Amino acid sequence: MTHFDVIIIGAGAAGLMCAARASQRGRRVLIIDHAEKPAEKVRISGGGRCNFTNIYCTPKNFICENPHFAKSALSRYTPQDFINLVERYGITWHEKTKGQLFCDGKSQQIIDMLIAESDKGGAELWLGTEVLDIAKKDAGFVVTTPRNTLTCDRVVMACGGPSIPKMGASGYGYKIAEQFGLNVITPTPALVPLTFTDGLKEQMKALSGVSADCHVRHKKTVFDEALLFTHRGLSGPAILQISSYWQAGDAITINFAPDLRLFDALKIARAETPRRSPANWLSQYLPARLATMIASGFKQERLADMGDKALRNLGLMVNEWMIKPAGSEGFRTAEVTRGGVDTNALSSKTMEVKSVKGLYFIGEVVDVTGHLGGHNFQWAWASGVACGDAL
Repeated sequence: MTHFDVIIIGAGAAGLMCAARASQRGRRVLIIDHAEKPAEKVRISGGGRCNFTNIYCTPKNFICENPHFAKSALSRYTPQDFINLVERYGITWHEKTKGQLFCDGKSQQIIDMLIAESDKGGAELWLGTEVLDIAKKDAGFVVTTPRNTLTCDRVVMACGGPSIPKMGASGYGYKIAEQFGLNVITPTPALVPLTFTDGLKEQMKALSGVSADCHVRHKKTVFDEALLFTHRGLSGPAILQISSYWQAGDAITINFAPDLRLFDALKIARAETPRRSPANWLSQYLPARLATMIASGFKQERLADMGDKALRNLGLMVNEWMIKPAGSEGFRTAEVTRGGVDTNALSSKTMEVKSVKGLYFIGEVVDVTGHLGGHNFQWAWASGVACGDAL
């Protein structure tokens, strides 16, 4: 037979979740993916242990042109719902910072679980298969592959975005969206390291490998997490988070001591320990190499020699270090994609395209981008379930 009730393009987190739900409801489901292995992004997630959800996940943890769009799906399939599924398969897990949940074992356990759930409903999985064309015909669709010409009643686009192309990621979902007349919000790299200008990069080379807790701010958005200096620029959770909001030409502000007003503390230190060097004093609050770099911009060797203006400027270097990144490392290392299929074209309850009956978009291909820490997987599960239960 070449006819299916549902053909799902993409065997990632959202596609497999959707297949499991739809097939267990009695639908004849085929999943097609051009990759040789399913769910490669699940496999590499969390350092190979899969940060599969976040217990504090809410719609506020997502970026979308329509901030209300994700509410319906997220409310109907919660982190606890996925935890229950994980525990039914005997997968043990642990919580890290900020509600992030990881497998105790390998992320392959999550992939095996998703495949098992799809198999339970009899869904077929074709890997290493390219989709050449998707066309609307009569009440359904014709899907062409090098192997077959297939027909189906419904098509689900779950093929992700272009982040991490070495995993086989592409912008194919956007191509199909535009083919059917849908708007696509310009895709940009998100959860990605930021890079310095050449001059600043040279200055910061000595800090490569240094990590520090900080507040990172872009306009009104602030993240309170760790930052990591690299040979190319800045990374670490705080930078990955703010990168989803940052745009080329924007500055970001870093506060390495958010609980301390450095200028006031420096004035006290100048009176009480005037012979201490600025670098030595700063090393109480900052990694030594970072303290030395910041202090190197001041000619005075002792706090006693620094006037109020110098102390204020030194304090600002710690409390309000403003830099303008040259760019980001791009889709090559971006964990997810910001932008995608415009949610105004979709039903928030079913993920169906309002103007094309039987066509659906779920997961990363949609303009819904989560914060770091398991939120993007929760969107994959929730949107997959919303769609799967409607097919």
